[in-house]
Amino acid sequence: MERIQTEAQYNELIQGDGITVIKYDATWCPDCKTLDKFMPDIMAKHPDKKFYALDVEQLEDVSSQNDVRGIPSLLVYKDGKKIAHLHSKFAKTPGEVSEYLQTLESKQ
Repeated sequence: MERIQTEAQYNELIQGDGITVIKYDATWCPDCKTLDKFMPDIMAKHPDKKFYALDVEQLEDVSSQNDVRGIPSLLVYKDGKKIAHLHSKFAKTPGEVSEYLQTLESKQ
């Protein structure tokens, strides 16, 4: 999963066509490392979405603007706007993440 390095890159990516999913994490976070283990399978099941990762400590302003209060969190963007936010306490198992993305699809 490609890492977002700058706020400008973040702004460009969320403006892109289709759905963009960003995983907000930190290098020291054990739950984030667990999420990393099953994200490749999740991403393979959702080839219609673009997936990126963002370190909350590197891009604190972006994290704050998006109300990221816990990690890992998955935020979903479309046409430059945040359309969904899976908070950290619900982003810890493959089932939770899969259900979240499937629910999201049914709303579109």
